[in-house]
Amino acid sequence: MYRMSARQILIVALVSGMFAAGTIAVVDRLANRINPPGAAFTETAPAGITDPASAPDEQNNIEIYRTLSPGVVNVHSTTYARDFFGFVDAREGSGSGSILDQEGNILTNYHVIENAQKLSVSLGGEKDYPAKVIGGDPDTDLAVIRLLEKPREALTVVPLGDSDKLSVGQKVLAIGNPFGLDRTLTTGVISGLQRPIRARNNRTIEGAIQTDASINPGNSGGPLLDSHGRMIGINSQMLSPSGASAGVGFAVPVNIAKRIVPQLIRSGTVTRPKLDFVPRDIEKLRNQVDLPVSDGVMVWQVAPGGAAAAAGLRGVTQTEDGEVALGDIIVSLDGEKVDNSDDLYRLLEKHQPGQTVGVEIVRNGRRSTVSVRLAASTDAKRGILRRQ
Repeated sequence: MYRMSARQILIVALVSGMFAAGTIAVVDRLANRINPPGAAFTETAPAGITDPASAPDEQNNIEIYRTLSPGVVNVHSTTYARDFFGFVDAREGSGSGSILDQEGNILTNYHVIENAQKLSVSLGGEKDYPAKVIGGDPDTDLAVIRLLEKPREALTVVPLGDSDKLSVGQKVLAIGNPFGLDRTLTTGVISGLQRPIRARNNRTIEGAIQTDASINPGNSGGPLLDSHGRMIGINSQMLSPSGASAGVGFAVPVNIAKRIVPQLIRSGTVTRPKLDFVPRDIEKLRNQVDLPVSDGVMVWQVAPGGAAAAAGLRGVTQTEDGEVALGDIIVSLDGEKVDNSDDLYRLLEKHQPGQTVGVEIVRNGRRSTVSVRLAASTDAKRGILRRQ
């Protein structure tokens, strides 16, 4: 019988370990190519829906509701707070959401789950399933929650469409839980595109979809669907002085969700580029001080050691004789005009942390372009820039 020495055994063990590690790495890499981390949605059109071009409108409504309503959930949130007398008061909230995959990931609005200390989800029927927050992005009013317990049967997944290929007048359908009424269907058309709306943290959400399909409290987070049964938006807001639906509702474009959701599932936050300074819009300063330009964003305060400071941008300072020296005024980014902070946010969203951008500034009445290497921000509450 062949016998190995202790040295030979050690060598064989090391080689075997290296081979196993290499095999695991290769398998993991192949698995990631087949199913990339965070790719938690499908764009495959659902079966069971007749081509809307050859089906009556009523049939189309019935087929979409029958096929996709099981994938629309009712989200219940509970927040606990102490009242004036010290007693714990439970505050209840509700909204809607769309199932993204068989793992139980659900897309909803951030404001539906904001500050929630307890979450449950109704899939229809009397049973509620516990859920937890996976990640949220207040800047786009989107969040992902996940079922902690799933039913035995397969979940109904709501497929995602393409919000860049929409037209005003196109038919849309909304499924949600207005006023707690389980899985309600409303229909309408796209009334407008590229509407800027504001999230609750005052950040602008670009390109929102306006619809006359009834959107009411409780619809938030539910899907806005096209006639093929694909989600094209996430119902988020309504415009109504009375608080009831007035035929003016807004949905966050689904293509924003396609960009945000994988990051939320992967890390719970969204990484964005930032310039590390406090901005002030020139339009708000026109009547207070004589300025060399009528539009732009003034660098009010620069964060020490941040991207703006490293590039040499200057904020508002006080001179030795007590005078106030104005900060640099940003008027364009990579050749695109910047009129205000909203423009700056929008243009920065086109870039990634680590990229270098050309920032055109006005300093002492003279224009120049400064190269700035963008830093990374994962602080969802702070976002790209802090507002004054």
